[in-house]
Formats: sequence, structure tokens, C-alpha cells
Amino acid sequence: MKAIFASLLLFFSVSFAAQAQSKPGTEQVKFKTSAVCDMCKARLEKSLAYEKGVQSATLDVPSQVLTVSYRADKTNVAALRTAVQKTGYDADDQAADAKAYERLPDCCKKTMGVH
Repeated sequence: MKAIFASLLLFFSVSFAAQAQSKPGTEQVKFKTSAVCDMCKARLEKSLAYEKGVQSATLDVPSQVLTVSYRADKTNVAALRTAVQKTGYDADDQAADAKAYERLPDCCKKTMGVH
């Protein structure tokens, strides 16, 4: 339980620190997603690669955490969170776009466990 709490605390502190920086340059943000498999990983990483300002996106499937490196002068955390939602996945406490979620394969739905 302490490990989960420590992980969440670290996650939120990194997320808020990335949002608080205002100077242009490369920044990083982490989103807790509803992704559950390697197909989700490929879909999210490819989708984010097409977003303006994104330099890299990497999903850790077991922890369901998407790490995005981006240029702050080209995009922002809110736009990246929206991009994740429009791909069909939850981003932190924000629900996925319903139409995008319905288009996901059954193995990528939230009802499936991480596999």
C-alpha cells in the first residue's frame, strides 16, 4: 500500500512539475492511462507521434503510464491529454472520448485486465 501511495505521489509531483514550467524547451509529462496491452502501446505511441511538438511518447504497459516528451513552445499538457482521450484512452482522471473508445478492439477495452 505504501508503494502504491509513493508511486502516485511521485506521478502527480512529476505531472505538476511539468505543467509548472513555462520556458520553451523540452519538457516531460506522465499520464495514467486505461491502456492494457501492446496493441494499446502501439496505438498510443503512434497517435502521439503525430501531435505537434511531441518528441517522443512511451507507454509502460504494466503501470499504464504514458510518458510524453514535448516542446512547450509547440504544445501543452492539456492538448496532449486531449490527444490521449481522442485516441480512446483515459488520461489521468479524464475519461476517454466515447466514440474513440468504442472503435478500440475488444482486447483494448477497460474491462480487460492488463495483459
